[in-house]
Amino acid sequence: MAGGDDNDRTPQEWRELLSASYDYPEETKQGRRGERRRARRAFRAAERRRTKQWVDEQRRREPMTAAGALVVVALMLGMGLLARCGPDWMGNDGKGTAAPAVSAVPSIEDSKPADTPPPSASPSPSASADFTDPQKVAEEWVRHYLARNPPKDGDHKPAVERAAPWATPALTENLMRHTDPAFDKLVSRGGISTVTKTTVAPAGEKLPPDTPLRIWRTVTATVAVEGYTNYTETTVIHTEVTVLGAGQWRVTRILGV
Repeated sequence: MAGGDDNDRTPQEWRELLSASYDYPEETKQGRRGERRRARRAFRAAERRRTKQWVDEQRRREPMTAAGALVVVALMLGMGLLARCGPDWMGNDGKGTAAPAVSAVPSIEDSKPADTPPPSASPSPSASADFTDPQKVAEEWVRHYLARNPPKDGDHKPAVERAAPWATPALTENLMRHTDPAFDKLVSRGGISTVTKTTVAPAGEKLPPDTPLRIWRTVTATVAVEGYTNYTETTVIHTEVTVLGAGQWRVTRILGV
């Protein structure tokens, strides 16, 4: 948005702006209904963040007048309404049919696909997974954690769950509680990421040396992203891998995420 054009908007133009629906990308229109709703919700969250950044920038550029403050409040409220209700707020046919009341409690369909196990169920590692090789454990955790599909997953948590067999429950729980800026960046670009290559190497002198019970390994992953534009990026994650007993290793800490 250009700063001069926004300052010259009339009240009627602001009302038209607030009443407009999102222009959803094609990725949000694919899949089952629950998947489409989660993809739209993720897209709207990214749009709200960009709107807030723009508002903050306007506040820094010039003093906020009383009229300007009212416009900003109206804009944020309108964006919040659209983010909550989406394009279905006028009904399925878009002709003013009243939509059902929105419940404050998310439905089962909103929270997870029908075939997803309950959150308390731990993902089962592959029968061929090797937990006796700490380097392989570090590599597999990174490979699963960085493979992301926002339209299907909705947020970063499914990727954490897919990587969970190679990590301790404490690390998995910690990652589930916090957002991941890299996932938000992927959503804003309409991307789906796939790990095409990984290399594992000793972490170097800046991290603790190896012991019989713990090692640090640096995993470098080449990630291919397909979205509004296709690109490749390199992600480096330092992993602490600890033996838990009977020669079974798990990732216990990470740096670089």
